[in-house]
Amino acid sequence: MKINFLNILISLTTITLIASSCQKGDLLSNPNVAAESATVPASLILNHITANLMREEEPIISAVYRYNQNIVSNYSYYFGGNSYNWSNTNHTYDMIRYCSKLEEQAQKQYGNTTNVYFALSKFFRAYAFIWLTQRVGDIPMTQAGNQNNLTPVYDSQHDVYKNCLALLDTANTLLGNLTTTATASTKVDPSGDIFGLTYLQWRKVINTYKLRVLIDLSKRADDNADLNIKSQFANIIANPASYPIMNSNSDNMVYRYTTVTLYPPNRSGYSPYNNCENISQTFFNVTAAYNDPRVFVLAIPAPAQLAAGKQVSDFTAYVGEDNGKSQGLMSNFSTDGKYSSLSYNRYMSSASGANAEPYILLGYPELCFNIAEAAYRGWIPGVIAADWYYKGINASMNLYGLSQGQTVTIGNVDGTKPNMGTATIDINGFLANPNVAFDITNGLTQILTQKYVAFFMNSGYESYYNWRRTGVPAFSQGGVGIGTPSNQIPLRWQYPQDEINFNNTNYTSSIGTQYGGKDDVTAKMWLIK
Repeated sequence: MKINFLNILISLTTITLIASSCQKGDLLSNPNVAAESATVPASLILNHITANLMREEEPIISAVYRYNQNIVSNYSYYFGGNSYNWSNTNHTYDMIRYCSKLEEQAQKQYGNTTNVYFALSKFFRAYAFIWLTQRVGDIPMTQAGNQNNLTPVYDSQHDVYKNCLALLDTANTLLGNLTTTATASTKVDPSGDIFGLTYLQWRKVINTYKLRVLIDLSKRADDNADLNIKSQFANIIANPASYPIMNSNSDNMVYRYTTVTLYPPNRSGYSPYNNCENISQTFFNVTAAYNDPRVFVLAIPAPAQLAAGKQVSDFTAYVGEDNGKSQGLMSNFSTDGKYSSLSYNRYMSSASGANAEPYILLGYPELCFNIAEAAYRGWIPGVIAADWYYKGINASMNLYGLSQGQTVTIGNVDGTKPNMGTATIDINGFLANPNVAFDITNGLTQILTQKYVAFFMNSGYESYYNWRRTGVPAFSQGGVGIGTPSNQIPLRWQYPQDEINFNNTNYTSSIGTQYGGKDDVTAKMWLIK
């Protein structure tokens, strides 16, 4: 690709510098442009990478959470449709380009390839390549970024994952060599790292992310010995000194909104139209149906249920909408107040999202469920799946500030009406629910279900990816609202259009190898076969 991928290392040295004056009489040199040999502060490049790690399509209450079946839109004018009408994916080529420049400038600045910026660049590379491969399949990796090769060949998805796991190991090792008792609690770079993580916390992020990647490879754990999926997972758990992982929600990698970087529901001015979106039936099927107290702080009861005499503390008053239904029917029923909406108080009432939980890109609750799943699958003998299952649930409750016996106020739909009432949090009763109390015969489904709940409005497409891999929980499909020719949820995206336009020979060859010659969104990639 001539624009986004093949020129991936095109110079960034045209970064504008602030200058107070220009040299008289010299019309050939521009004092406002850095020379090719100039050193651009690595912190400046790191700031760009960390600020853009969350892709524009992924923030809270975006279309992603309709695809994850957390919410549904009943009115397209404000919130778009619900259909999975996927075509060509976006990409992360920009992140890869900046990783190359980060390494180049860090080497100039520090005179070595073992500094903290080099370490973080390995993580960001792995993150970027995995982001893309899990959407499409095989991608260019080993030849990507070579300016002398404008048509890089595709690496198999197997090799992409193998190389990315190695990059994550390198990142952890480099950071480990830099982390001492004195530096462990030191923030990596306050001017460049928007996440504000310490050396130790970055190692925890890297290794926690690696556990996510290994769990994503569960379908390939028994037929790809060279990947050592199970043993790599077990090695991290068995060696916390060498592979530190998250210990609590305080280690979460979160994107914090402010009055400058506005909370997504407010930056478009849509917050008064909260009633144009409803909670998905899929979500309530595994929360309200199980007496999950998180429902009380995330959503409001269906107004029609309250009008019929139900109390706000009655879980049957929380009614979800079917993602597979036509949007026209949804709009009619929403006018009648038949379905629940998000809590305006939590998600819509502050321009900075001050009343909502921080947006998690990678978090401790997910880690707990990943360890529980690996233990259940027998990857880490001696580790009890139930223990980590309950840790994950409790960590999710903690994220919302919930405790046993607490009284919470049920919000309203649009900020113009009084709050609806109060409810008492009963975590113990929830944990005793037969659908929730850990049962070894149904343990994997329970782990995956609670992981899905913990992903509510965070972590991008992770709910979808986990459903695609496991089928848990049961997503609604088959209805006209899904919007595909077969009304089935797609399993992948088509390749970026630039790849099709400018690397067509290798693209065509790879599509032939993987998907029988058709860039088909319903085809299964190696990862999920």
